[in-house]
Amino acid sequence: MQYVKPLHLFQNLVKSNASQGGRLLGLDVGDKYVGLAVSDLDNKIASPLSVLVRKKTNIDLVAHDFQSLISELSLVGFVVGYPFDRQRLAPDATQVKLFIDDLSETGKLDGLKFTFWDERFTSKNVELLIKPLSLHPVLAKTVVDKFAAVQILQSIFFL
Repeated sequence: MQYVKPLHLFQNLVKSNASQGGRLLGLDVGDKYVGLAVSDLDNKIASPLSVLVRKKTNIDLVAHDFQSLISELSLVGFVVGYPFDRQRLAPDATQVKLFIDDLSETGKLDGLKFTFWDERFTSKNVELLIKPLSLHPVLAKTVVDKFAAVQILQSIFFL
């Protein structure tokens, strides 16, 4: 996996769409789950996709799932939510970096470009939106993870 700045990822995407097309995958990385969202073919709208279970012991399975998604959805890059905090390094930020490092070490996603995007308050925003729905806690967590990934991915389209 290769880190690129957000603007470079988006510029490369625009260039590649003119010739071959490609989509982005948004990731909301949490302690236990990774929420996923995918862009449309024009990379203007993000839609919720799924939630993956995250464990240190299943990183190869997660990498394999990403390989499948890359093929099925013509993905060209990942937008990874990252809790930027200028005051201190947040524990959540460390978890995100470890997850990306673990994915990179599998060697299954070599050449894939990714960038970090500010994800502060994405989960909290979704929680506030779905609170009136009184969803079962397990369902609510799944919805929050997927739609937080949507917010992360959708926000990059406003570069």
